[in-house]
Amino acid sequence: MNTLRDNIAAHLTAFPRLAVDRPELRRAAVAILISPVRNRPTYALTRRGLKMRRGAGNYALPGGVAEPGEDAAAAALRETAEELGVHLSREAVLGLLDDFVTLSGFVVTPVVLWSATPLTLTPHPVEVHRAWRVPIAELDHPEAPRRVTPWGGGAAVLRMPARGRWINAPTAVWLYQFREVALHGRWTRVGDEGQPSWTAR
Repeated sequence: MNTLRDNIAAHLTAFPRLAVDRPELRRAAVAILISPVRNRPTYALTRRGLKMRRGAGNYALPGGVAEPGEDAAAAALRETAEELGVHLSREAVLGLLDDFVTLSGFVVTPVVLWSATPLTLTPHPVEVHRAWRVPIAELDHPEAPRRVTPWGGGAAVLRMPARGRWINAPTAVWLYQFREVALHGRWTRVGDEGQPSWTAR
């Protein structure tokens, strides 16, 4: 696990991430939270609360809107604590991926977090319906990523595997870039990837 941590940190440090300067859009962050389960690295995946106003029931990474004065790392750490009951220090931050503009009108920054010790996830009873720790090895599925044309046409939507399912962008986009950049050191951009029209709601 220590070697994996060092490799991820080195890849993220070397990566010339793209920051989006769109003051008219709200800022948000998501956490790619890495921790061990029986000595295998996993990431945290949630299913949003079924009664949430936005994105109810969607598969998602822990995250949300940045509060005034928060940078992306602080927002990701706070949202991880609020949604999953996992409290980590700033030292858990390994780096950032590219900013991504969502159809719902946010600039989202993916933040990679690391815990060397196993974590107990305690999902927020309203915001999170379920939470899992998914082996990161699943991201290297031989058919991933898939790109599927939405009903009615439009840009193809990228999908990535998780728990035997194929989940959609934008969550799939962040996991794909994490795989390419953080795990394998391949500088891959995702800003032009399509998103399902229903994510605008």
